[in-house]
Amino acid sequence: MDMNVNAAANAGTVRLLADGNEVPVLGLGVWQVPDGPACVNAVRWALDAGYRHIDTAQAYGNEESVGRALRDSSVPRNEVFVTTKFHPGGHDPVAQAEQSLRRLGLEQIDLYLVHWPQGGPTLAWTGMERVLDRGLARSIGVSNFSAADLEAVIAAGSVPPAVNQVLFNPRHLRRALLDACGRHDVAVEAYSPLGTGRYVGNRIVAKIAHRTGRTPAQVLLRWCLQHGVIAVAKSTHRDRIQENAQIFDFTLSADDMTELDGMDKTGGTDRALEDKWW
Repeated sequence: MDMNVNAAANAGTVRLLADGNEVPVLGLGVWQVPDGPACVNAVRWALDAGYRHIDTAQAYGNEESVGRALRDSSVPRNEVFVTTKFHPGGHDPVAQAEQSLRRLGLEQIDLYLVHWPQGGPTLAWTGMERVLDRGLARSIGVSNFSAADLEAVIAAGSVPPAVNQVLFNPRHLRRALLDACGRHDVAVEAYSPLGTGRYVGNRIVAKIAHRTGRTPAQVLLRWCLQHGVIAVAKSTHRDRIQENAQIFDFTLSADDMTELDGMDKTGGTDRALEDKWW
């Protein structure tokens, strides 16, 4: 993706990864969005609102709808950053990437992640490096990997992960994991930055939203960006998708950030999850 056509317009909206590729710092996630019109519309509305990063996964079952929305959009392919994730139960990241590309209708994935470290953190990584070698993806990374998992992959592989996508929001600050990713130059991406909607009604978030004249969702997303974290937010409502995109024209104060940081209930963990689901 050529994100350098208008550097001034993109200032603050993209993150340079360690492998030299750029990723827009705000993405639309489609976890739990059914395949079909709901997913197609959400992606189309996001692209219309200025999003240039769409995040899906093999496990979501909606890659075809994402691809349909991309084809229906007037936004050129090289301006949209598309992430999908390898389902560890699929065993072969290369074969699964090829199937994802067929479903998406694309020639290349911008970012391909190991969705979770099933069978051990290094099990899929050789296959992920083959995906990169074959040009099926421009960047590869991981998701739901702890600091120890991440270090194991870096030690075992020849290509380090460019990204670690984890559950991250003021209730799940995971400061030690954020620091570990920083030491290894691995970008952190937040999924559920709004706590799947639970934290937009939080008293502290609401107070800061009122003080700044912003929505609670905008406050939560801006908090991620000011921690240097890429935010992937899910919504199927056009007005909320549009509102969530308006996070580049304000800044949270140091006091605001401290208050939000104080919501953390993980103890600053270096783990990616409190409880595994696999």
